[in-house]
Amino acid sequence: MLEELKEEFIIKKVGGRFKLSTLIQKRLVALNAGSRPLVEINSDNKMEIVLEEIKQDKIFLDTTNELRTAADGDVMIKSFDAIMSDEL
Repeated sequence: MLEELKEEFIIKKVGGRFKLSTLIQKRLVALNAGSRPLVEINSDNKMEIVLEEIKQDKIFLDTTNELRTAADGDVMIKSFDAIMSDEL
């Protein structure tokens, strides 16, 4: 799993190491807040789920660095701030 992070194709796919880190962090927050995985994978490891979602082009960052999903007509996944404000 972590070997995949060292491969240049996944870094180039999302536009660089910083964007990859941002995408992973935002998607992990969404998964931990209850979002469902967008891929079928035989693992409960959320990092593996996120990496597979990236490889299958299921998630990406838009131009404002918001997390988006390719499913359901390109719906934006709530940011951490939006998730936290919903709980208040």
